[in-house]
Order: sequence, then C-alpha cells, then structure tokens
Amino acid sequence: MSYEIALKCRECGRKFELLAIYSCEFCFGPLEVDYDYDQIKAKISKESIANGPSSLWRYEDLLPCDTSFKVDIGAGFTPLIKSQSLAKHLGLKNLWIKNDTVNPTWSFKDRVVSIAIARARQFGYQDLACASTGNLANSVSAHAAKAGMRALVFMPDDLESGKVIGSLVYNPILTMVDGNYDDVNRLCTELAASNNWAFVNINMRPYYAEGSRTLAFEVAEQLGWRAPDHCVVPMASGSLFTKIWKGFKELQHIGLINNLDTRMSGAQATGCSPISKAFQEGTKNFVPQKPNTIARSLAIGNPADGYYALKVMEETDGSAEMASDAEIVQGIKLLAETEGIFAETAGGVSVACLKKLVESGVISTDEETVLFITGAGLKTVEAVVDNMKPAIMISPKTEEFMDQFNKLK
Repeated sequence: MSYEIALKCRECGRKFELLAIYSCEFCFGPLEVDYDYDQIKAKISKESIANGPSSLWRYEDLLPCDTSFKVDIGAGFTPLIKSQSLAKHLGLKNLWIKNDTVNPTWSFKDRVVSIAIARARQFGYQDLACASTGNLANSVSAHAAKAGMRALVFMPDDLESGKVIGSLVYNPILTMVDGNYDDVNRLCTELAASNNWAFVNINMRPYYAEGSRTLAFEVAEQLGWRAPDHCVVPMASGSLFTKIWKGFKELQHIGLINNLDTRMSGAQATGCSPISKAFQEGTKNFVPQKPNTIARSLAIGNPADGYYALKVMEETDGSAEMASDAEIVQGIKLLAETEGIFAETAGGVSVACLKKLVESGVISTDEETVLFITGAGLKTVEAVVDNMKPAIMISPKTEEFMDQFNKLK
C-alpha cells in the first residue's frame, strides 16, 4: 500500500489529483507529492524497515507508487563509509562518504528512475523517456530494458563516451542534440506535451524527484537512526539537494529520528554555478548561466529547483561552494587516492567544495559530515586521463623493471 494523497503546489499550496502533471494550473509553481503522514507513522517502524530488502524498496511505505508496478534492478541501500584518510587530509574528525557509485548503472539516478518507472507503469505508459546529461539516460535505458518498455533518451551531443555507451548498450532510441542540457530539456518539454510518453523528469517529475529522499532515509538508518550535523551535496537542478532535506524532515515528522539540526551545503562547478553564485551574493534570484565545465552531469544552467535549494540553505544555516575544472580533477584524484573510490566529475566537485568549506571554517573539525558521491568515475575518464602518472613501459625483463622502479625512488 502507498500513502501519497495528492500533488501539492510548492508555491500556492493548491492540491491536485495524482496524475502525470508537474506544474500548478493556477500559479505555474512546481508540484510535489503530499503524503498521509499519520497513516505512515502508524504503519512504519525501524523494525519493519530492517526486515525489508537491501534496496531502496525497504522504504516502500514512504514511496509514491504502488510497489506491484516496481521495476527492481537493485537500486539503493548503498554503503555509508567512515572516512579515515580523506578525513585526516581535510582535518575532519567525523566524515562519512555516501557511496552511490555502486548503484546498478553507477549513479544515484537509479533511485529516481526506480520510482518514476513504477509510477509510469501504474499510469499505463508503454514508453519511458528523459532529457539527460548522461547518468539519467543510462538509468532510464536500463530500467526500460528490464521492464520491456521502449526507451527514448535525449542528451547533449558533447557528452563523455562512457555515458553514451552506458545508454546504447541497453538499446534505447538515443538522440544527441546540438546544444546544452537546457536546450535538450526545452525540446523534451515540447515532446512531452504532444506524445504519450512518460518523461521521467518532466511529466513524471513530482514522483521521480521523490526517489532522492531515499538517500536521507538510508543515511539516517545507517547512522543508527539519527541525522548528521552537515551534508555536502552536488547540485545540478537542485532537486537532489532539496529532497535529501525533505527526507530528513519526514523521518523526524513520523518519529524515526529525534533531533534534526542538519546543515545543508551545496556544491557546484564554477563553470555552471547559478545556485552557488546566488548564495554567495546573498540572493535567491539566481541568474541562469551557459555551462562551461568538465562536470557535465551538473551542467544545468537554469536549475528548476535552484530557488528551493537556496531556501534550504537559508533554513538550515547551510552554505554553497564552487570548484574550478582543475579543482574538480584534483578532487577526483584525492578521493581515489585516500578512500579507493573513483568518482565522476560531480564527485570531484563535492570533494573540492568540501575542502573549501572546511578551510573557510563553514564546516568545523568536530561536525559529523556526510559527503554525497553520486556517480562512478569510469563514466568520465576523459576528465582525468591527461592528469594521470604514466605507466612504466618495459619488456618482460626483471633488470629492466628494477632499473625503472629505482628511478621512482
């Protein structure tokens, strides 16, 4: 049984039926799912969750879909790793890494697509579609293949080869668009209005976005049912950032966690940083940007949830930072060399921004901090390939190896 009761406008508060719609017909504000929290509170418990599957579906009572329609490829319940080496390098005493690189298509997008496809099937759709910077297209393609649905995925034509192949292997209809993500999204919005397709991040967006809350649910459970002091989250549209905060608030509301004093800080690339720049300028009126960064998974110049991300920062006394392309590469390498986690460029953004937040005193040494790593590095090898130490090249002779090896000392 699911406990969603309506779609609610985030601006005017009007409620609508649970349909494939995403904006308020009165004020054009975005819609999000509203739940019957009293029924959830009466049904759910820490024990019932612990007895559930080792995936995001252990939180099925908090998800906006009938689970009989789910397409389960094993998304969620990823490791929360206690950092030793990276924490020491940054001067932190209590750092955790939420490692979403190990999801089935190697990014957190498997969470949101799992919910979107379940709701799409519940509505009777036969085709699953998306506008994507790469990771979402991978996940939509994989989930649609598992469900026997047709996938139509649209991406900018300059994406990394790992993300292109990571979609094509599932045999979707892949369209590469001459333009950036915002151009792709405008095209897909028009297509969604004229075709009976379930666009996960357009007409399915209210349900899709709710999948990100499972990161908060997992972190709280993995910490022994408590919220951390600080979260550092990469931002593209801002949806992930806002939904993690919503998830923590919901857990407090239904009594699964007690105190909630978490501060939320966002991370963006300097070459596409409308949310972080607005925060640092002390305004909620962000200015859209034309993306110019190696962090293509975060390259959304006109973020749909930018305003709401800034409100969360204000509500939680959080912050925002940005990282240059060079700092992103160093962040990827630092995480790999200290913790053995190879992240994509968004992970490099998160690490680099965490470093800046610590150095500036925004995050103190004693704060229990969770760093969210949202995608795997093999998707974006182009970003780091020119910054790697070259391999030793020899013929199969011991003396030749030892000669080269000794030169390294």
